[in-house]
Amino acid sequence: MSAEMGRSSGGQGRISQWLRGRRPRPDAADASASREELLLAAAGAGLPLAPAAHPSAYRCSCDRVGCPTPARHPVSFAWQTQSTTDPAQIERWARHQPLANFITATGMVHDVLDVPLEAGQEALARLLASDVEVGPVALSGNDRMLFFTATRGTPEDEDEWWPCELDCHPETMDEHPGLRWHCRGSYVLVPPARLAGELTVEWVRGPEHPLPDPLSLLEVLTDECARYAGEEREQVAAWPLRG
Repeated sequence: MSAEMGRSSGGQGRISQWLRGRRPRPDAADASASREELLLAAAGAGLPLAPAAHPSAYRCSCDRVGCPTPARHPVSFAWQTQSTTDPAQIERWARHQPLANFITATGMVHDVLDVPLEAGQEALARLLASDVEVGPVALSGNDRMLFFTATRGTPEDEDEWWPCELDCHPETMDEHPGLRWHCRGSYVLVPPARLAGELTVEWVRGPEHPLPDPLSLLEVLTDECARYAGEEREQVAAWPLRG
């Protein structure tokens, strides 16, 4: 899929069609080969991988009742130490667990800036138009966009960081609405991955693109997240009140 997605109706139409899954579906053998090749490409780019849960009927394969993150979490509690870029290990996992999704552990080699889809689309168009170096980018389901960047490691100012489970610290809510910064101790699904309801996680820009400094993307991403949050608030305010 092309990454040249702007504000034009043509670009929005293409991404809407792509999200609805109207692409030709490969046969099982091709899909398996493509999955393994994509996982090895991600590992080859330095993204450490570990097996994750996958959809099972309308539930998560972990069989946890009311799983809060179905098909989106690692299968092992030791995922941080288990994560690897070793191609032989990844091939074994992929072949022995043909339905498994994979996560990539952040904060080791890379971080991920995770934003609402609409904000991400606009930010990507702005960044590309400005000739900013943009690294790998993925679509996650039908509502989030993931920007892969180099990790900042362990900064001296710990206040710069916040848990990925929260959008941000309360005091920075207005500055970073909707933005999640996955860094050390976190993970995201790496493409290709399947989610419930026939949704997927897939590359818009693949892992062959070098990882940029996250600060080079942050201003545009936060600006578009703020714009998106403002539009959401306006829509809510315009809803008719019911008695």
